[in-house]
Amino acid sequence: MDKNVVITPCDYTNEKHTRAVETLINAYISDDMGGGEVLDEGRKVRLIEELRGRFGAVVLLAKMGEEFVGLLVAFENFSTFLVKPMVNIHDIIVLKEYRGQGIGRRLMEAVIDEAKRRGSARVTLEVREDNGVAQKLYRELGFKETSPKMLYWRMEL
Repeated sequence: MDKNVVITPCDYTNEKHTRAVETLINAYISDDMGGGEVLDEGRKVRLIEELRGRFGAVVLLAKMGEEFVGLLVAFENFSTFLVKPMVNIHDIIVLKEYRGQGIGRRLMEAVIDEAKRRGSARVTLEVREDNGVAQKLYRELGFKETSPKMLYWRMEL
């Protein structure tokens, strides 16, 4: 694990941070695991505005030297069963050329620490069935499939 990696919350007043979020999200979208359409300028602006204004958003950047190489986006939610907040990891990306160096682990550990600081009952995430590398990391960190097994469904609007 590279000790030169610095994990920092996104500072929306810092243009380097907001540009890094935009660049890393587009890298994620363009990746084999992404499969979406890259953000145009209008959607980039909206992304930053929405993240800045979203209550409970956790946006963490991983920086190695002068380069931003990873990003984690999570959102606080609320468990009515446990009557406590919970944090759901929505996106995690490490640039291809920096994978395998512990950057994803550092981002995950930072969001877990943040969830504990918030008094959260749990941290949740979704992972693609074909993403064995991520599943291995999540298991090592203590995540496990739910019992009973849950399915992720959606309706596009």
